[in-house]
Amino acid sequence: MTARPDPAAMLRACGPIPDRAFADQAFGRASGALAHAGNAIRLLYDAAENYPAWLDAIRGAQRLVLFESYIVDDDDVGREFAAALAARARAGVRVCVIYDWLGSHGADALWEMLRASGAHVQGFNPPRWRRPLGWISRDHRKTMAIDGRVGFVSGLGVSAKWLGNPGRRLEPWRDTGVEIRGPAVADLERAFAQVWVASDGVPLPDDLLTPAEAMAPAGGAALRVVAGVPDGTGTYRLDLAIASLARQRLWLTDAYFVGTSAYVQSLAAAALDGVDVRLLVPGASDIPAVSPLSRAGYRPLLEAGVRVFEWNGTMLHAKTAVADGLWTRVGSTNLNIASWMQNYELDVAIEDAATGEAMLARYEKDLGRATEIVLTRRNRVQRVAETVPKQHARRAMSGSANRAAAGAVSVGSALGAALTNRRALGAAESSVLAKVGIAALAMAGVAALWPRFVAWPLAVLGAWLGIAWLLRAAELKREAFRRRATAALREADPPPGGGEGD
Repeated sequence: MTARPDPAAMLRACGPIPDRAFADQAFGRASGALAHAGNAIRLLYDAAENYPAWLDAIRGAQRLVLFESYIVDDDDVGREFAAALAARARAGVRVCVIYDWLGSHGADALWEMLRASGAHVQGFNPPRWRRPLGWISRDHRKTMAIDGRVGFVSGLGVSAKWLGNPGRRLEPWRDTGVEIRGPAVADLERAFAQVWVASDGVPLPDDLLTPAEAMAPAGGAALRVVAGVPDGTGTYRLDLAIASLARQRLWLTDAYFVGTSAYVQSLAAAALDGVDVRLLVPGASDIPAVSPLSRAGYRPLLEAGVRVFEWNGTMLHAKTAVADGLWTRVGSTNLNIASWMQNYELDVAIEDAATGEAMLARYEKDLGRATEIVLTRRNRVQRVAETVPKQHARRAMSGSANRAAAGAVSVGSALGAALTNRRALGAAESSVLAKVGIAALAMAGVAALWPRFVAWPLAVLGAWLGIAWLLRAAELKREAFRRRATAALREADPPPGGGEGD
């Protein structure tokens, strides 16, 4: 009888796993994304660098344009992009566009013009009365792929907001994107095709997409395309893995930070272990509840030695991370539950020293426009005195549904902690609890004095949900019946040459 192999003995015989190989294995398992070598990377900062590069690529397209964005506004910027896409469609280029119904609401004229030009346009997840809460999941991606030769991933929407408005003292929004050339563009195309189907589109033809093996190497960077989907946690697990594996530096920039307990603990553990962990976030929120709740979340980070900075400009919208100057993440995912587990998101994880060093240099430049948050002697979270002259820029309203979702998650966390005592509440959360408490008492008073004002809306909501669920159950039954019928027909009349032994 053959003895079973001893895994531990096999590992000892192979020797220690090299750090790079171990990290590659960890990143692959966490993200579910394979790394492609041979890519050329160009970092693009703000709209001034991103928009011209995008438009040049679109106008030079010869075969295929795949364009996906959460925000497309019907303004000068949105119309310029729509005109460029329409021109290529009229020239015979296959142009496919995905826009998010919520993020791009109000741009219907642009979609009509694009469809008239011959472009294929899909709106992601408009409200459907059969799915009352289906609208919660959004397509938050911002990406393009052109002819299988170049791709773009960023946090930028297509809107004049990113350009700023000097007349109103609104600076350009601070944001980051990346241009990619090489085999990884194939994964961008397949990520687009995934959302195209989710938008009720007919699957894109296989011969339309470019195989990775057909793309010649363009540079020396290894890159993973991390395509986040609802209920998928690839980016979340990757972020946790990076926080665990960083040895010297982990510098993060995020627009809507509301970290989970696990993520906050992972950052704190890294800082306590001697890693230089820094977090750069906006200085003010367009949703009043977010600022005090975000600051309440700073305390465990600051106590562990994480350095937190707030941006002083109009709007900080970038979603980036750089670890040890070797690993970089750029994309659409914010550090909150809505992005990690609720939306379609898209990021690239780049393993390249030159890109990492460039990101570190840009981060240090950004800190020159930020104010550090510290704990005072009385253990209070407070902004320190300005170390550089503060620019007189107005704060912009971001209008992001992601921030609203992050705020709702934060309010829910505070309420849950107050009810269950599962964690200590901070003083910054007192105002939120007070407001929610007053609202709850007001609703109780209305229910007691005028019960019909509460009963009728609840009755309508219950009827809506019941009908929607019954119709969805009927749809699923019909789909199962069609699948069984199709399978039975195939068994009764198999295709030529489909017998056993082929």
